[in-house]
Amino acid sequence: MKHSIISKKNVFNGHAFNVQELYISLPDGRKRNYDLVDHRDSVTIIPIDKNGNVWFVEQFRMGSESSLIELPAGVMEENEKPFVCAAREVREEIGMAAGKLAQIGSIYLAPGYSNELNHIFLAEDLKPDPLQQDDDEFLSIKKYSREELTELIREGDLQDSKSLAALYLYQYKK
Repeated sequence: MKHSIISKKNVFNGHAFNVQELYISLPDGRKRNYDLVDHRDSVTIIPIDKNGNVWFVEQFRMGSESSLIELPAGVMEENEKPFVCAAREVREEIGMAAGKLAQIGSIYLAPGYSNELNHIFLAEDLKPDPLQQDDDEFLSIKKYSREELTELIREGDLQDSKSLAALYLYQYKK
């Protein structure tokens, strides 16, 4: 026997996500309610320039109530493919287009309570080609050499989990 969803009911519809109440059957036959954050899938991009620098953005995040350094990322539009979203987001967030863009993996960001799947891309052969940033984004662009990035991580100054996971995945895919 396995987990199975008996029913789903939307209990909150928000701008960024919805919340569903699931009624599930557990492997032992018991039944219970479970809350699920229903969130569109997203992308994270690792932009690396010809000098080997990795590009990041710094922005205020409500969840941490602080500014975080993150790889460029974004939520996919309805019916948008991950590749198209990644190509758009890297241009919106750091003003660079990727001559080479390749998906290197996908990760669930918080599978204990959310269904958001994050697709990770490597962006290379960067060239200036900016798109208008979202009107609620106030981003500061940062570039780090491999040595600076290692120090940033070692010192605990890179606290964004999707960025850390993407960089870890990249280490094993190259």
